[in-house]
Amino acid sequence: MGATRDIPQHFHIAETEGWLVNHRVNSALPGYLMISSKTFTNDLSELPSDNLAELGPLLAKAQDALKRLLHAERVYIGRYGHVPGYSIHFHVIPIYSWVEELFWSDARYRLLGTFAEGPGETATDGAEMTLFVWREFCERAEPPPIKGPSVSEAIDLLRGEFQFS
Repeated sequence: MGATRDIPQHFHIAETEGWLVNHRVNSALPGYLMISSKTFTNDLSELPSDNLAELGPLLAKAQDALKRLLHAERVYIGRYGHVPGYSIHFHVIPIYSWVEELFWSDARYRLLGTFAEGPGETATDGAEMTLFVWREFCERAEPPPIKGPSVSEAIDLLRGEFQFS
């Protein structure tokens, strides 16, 4: 089962046979989701085929819900880390327009925009924005104010979408 059993129940959003969807426990960013395998492994190739078949639709449903219900401009999905004691999991990070505004208003990140090279290219990339989200909404003792639903309101909206079992 890995460390999914350690997630407090009030952060749980949905569950399938092979996966737990929860709000990231230490994130003040509404809708920051974690999708964790119930099979303890850190390797996709070791997961049962039924669990692998659930993963794609689950990631797609999470992305759709964040865009449609919480109005995320973009949704980043990534697999990071290999901390002992945790099974394979995916971060599903909503990027709202107000998060991008905060990013550009922060002098530490403003210089990053000088590297966009051509028409249609964004002035930042997912790695820089992900780092910003982690630092500002997960690590800071006093994160920036949010716009829109709170974390608990986002959890309630998402539970309704996923039909928590």
